[in-house]
Amino acid sequence: MLLSLYTFLPNPLLAAESVEPAIEWFSLLLGLVGGLALFLAGLEQLAEGLKKVAGDALKKMLSRLTSNRVLGAITGAVVTGILNSSSVTTVLVVSFVTAGVMTLQQSVGVIMGANIGSTVTAQILAFNISAYALLPVAVGFFMIFSTPKSKDLQRNWGMMIMGLGLVFFGMSVMSEAMYPLRSYQPFLDLLQRMENPLLGIIAGALFTGLVQSSAATVGIAIAMAGGGLLSLNAGIALALGANIGTCITALMAALGKPPEAVRAAVVHVSFNIVGVLLWLPFIPKLAEISMALSPESSDLYGAARMAAEVPRQIANANTIFNITNTILFLPFTAVFAVIAQKLVKDRPLPPAIIEPKYLDPSLLEVPSIALHGVRNELTRVAELIRDMFDSFRDALVHADYDRLSRLVREDDKVDILEQECLIYLSRIRTKSLTQQESVEHQCLMASAVNLETLADVIETDLIELATKLRGVSYKRSEKSREMLQNMFFYVRDTIELLVTTLKDNDQDAARAILDKKSEIGHLEKDFLVRRSERLGRDGEAVRVARLDVSAFDKLHRMYSLSKHIARAHLIEEGEKRDAAE
Repeated sequence: MLLSLYTFLPNPLLAAESVEPAIEWFSLLLGLVGGLALFLAGLEQLAEGLKKVAGDALKKMLSRLTSNRVLGAITGAVVTGILNSSSVTTVLVVSFVTAGVMTLQQSVGVIMGANIGSTVTAQILAFNISAYALLPVAVGFFMIFSTPKSKDLQRNWGMMIMGLGLVFFGMSVMSEAMYPLRSYQPFLDLLQRMENPLLGIIAGALFTGLVQSSAATVGIAIAMAGGGLLSLNAGIALALGANIGTCITALMAALGKPPEAVRAAVVHVSFNIVGVLLWLPFIPKLAEISMALSPESSDLYGAARMAAEVPRQIANANTIFNITNTILFLPFTAVFAVIAQKLVKDRPLPPAIIEPKYLDPSLLEVPSIALHGVRNELTRVAELIRDMFDSFRDALVHADYDRLSRLVREDDKVDILEQECLIYLSRIRTKSLTQQESVEHQCLMASAVNLETLADVIETDLIELATKLRGVSYKRSEKSREMLQNMFFYVRDTIELLVTTLKDNDQDAARAILDKKSEIGHLEKDFLVRRSERLGRDGEAVRVARLDVSAFDKLHRMYSLSKHIARAHLIEEGEKRDAAE
């Protein structure tokens, strides 16, 4: 009886062994959320610093894209490595396709290469330097706050270093917070179920879509593996899912855009989904390959060895997956483009006077590229003004007054684009700009205002003067006509140089505009002398003389406005030049 009773009484020693340590759930959750916040903030700061340091190089690289699919893939990989985000690269590609800067087929190669570039972050995160994470945070902090604002490059490098330190510090906070879960059986059971690759892929895709960062998903997987919590197969499944989840950002960027932009996003989604489905049965084989290519820690055993080896193996598997997919699918870029065209049909667009082509909100992610978009749009405005001036001159020669009245609609186009450029520039101003970007911002803002005034001179002043000449029978002398034609020629040439200045930031073209000052000044002076000699004749001659002098004045004003724009571009390059009125 006593023996049977003893078997039912709790044994203090046995009870002590069987009770699991209590988990402080609030502290654990706080560590996870706080660590994730530090991690994402670090990624954002790292990317921001990289964009500022390499923004101009990035802009030139994207502007030199060719139809060569291999070069496009390399460009996509490098740009993503710089931006630290395949999502941002894809959003930029969507914007370029929308603006007509890039064809859909060109975008396929860049999108494929972007997936390779996204693996750079995972490779960096696989280095176990969490113990020293606060060192780059401190170094970066002092580089930012002890450097004068005029030294942009040093401050941007500090931002990058501090961001990198925050990434690793955030990972260490998350890893430390998750440590008690190593003995929590329900969590271990959940991780066991993650061995099912389909569940792991779904989990990785959902989490990446939520935080809009595949680097965050892979980083957490690496942090868990570094704590001995996650197996290689489960980590690979999460990484593959992250490649699908990162497409959500591109899809959101394409909403409301023209069909070509939606097709670029569809290419991104289809490429990643097909790639993941292709590798789904071969995840164990991918794990074997990554283990063979990763360093071993043969001096460690059990969970310690797993914690030392698996992070690098996950990073390598992610890289192998994306490189192999790009090599396999790169020859079929045209096929992906055709499939996207079949899935996304053209839709009729509502009629509009004109719409911006290059002012895509998605470009605001990289201010240097956004400013380049404004430059492209202002070049378009300058081309409209050139066409307006040509139409005005032709209509004047042929006395086509109906054509003159139609120029009002062209001025409306300039007004719309100028307003859109100023709104877009105001949005760029809210971003963190380098000193060079701030100077360019001011230059483009002044250019937009002066271009709009240029169009107004044609639409209001010159057309009004031309209308007053209607019905006038007085014939100018051959010399007067020649001088007027020369003035028109000088201004037309100036506008053409203005287009070149805006398009390529061409310093020679800007100087050529300023160099015309002397010629135009002498021509105007000679014309005034000649017309003053005609004032003693009949009333018709006086009337024509007044109109001609006024026309010269308006044309000179057009030159002066062009000169303001040219001078701003020379000042942008730090060139001191006397261009007094």
